[in-house]
Amino acid sequence: MTKAFPKEEVYGLSSQIRRAVVLIPSNIAEGQARRTTADFLNFLSIAQGSQAEVETQTLIAQRLGYVTSGQINEILSLLEKISKMLNALRVKLRTATNHSSLTTNTYFRAL
Repeated sequence: MTKAFPKEEVYGLSSQIRRAVVLIPSNIAEGQARRTTADFLNFLSIAQGSQAEVETQTLIAQRLGYVTSGQINEILSLLEKISKMLNALRVKLRTATNHSSLTTNTYFRAL
C-alpha cells in the first residue's frame, strides 16, 4: 500500500506504517521468547497497540487520498482479524494461567 504514497511521505506516514506493521509480529515473537506468561501478555498488548497504530495511520492515509476505498476495506479487514487473534491469544493465556502452572511455551504450541 505505501509504495503508492507520494515521495514526500517516504520518511513520514509511509515509514510510520511500515514500522508499526513490522512491530506486530516482532512483539509477538519477543514476548513468546521471554518464556513467562506475564511477559508474553505484555508484549501481546504492545503488538495490539501497534495494530491500532497501523489502523489509525491507514485511516489518515485514506483521508489524504493515498489509498482507495477498496484498499482501505481490505486493510481494515485484515487489521480486524489480527486484533481478534491477538485478543483470543491474550484471553487464552490469561485463562490458562489461572488454571495451571505450565509455561507460556506450552500454551503457545497448543494454539
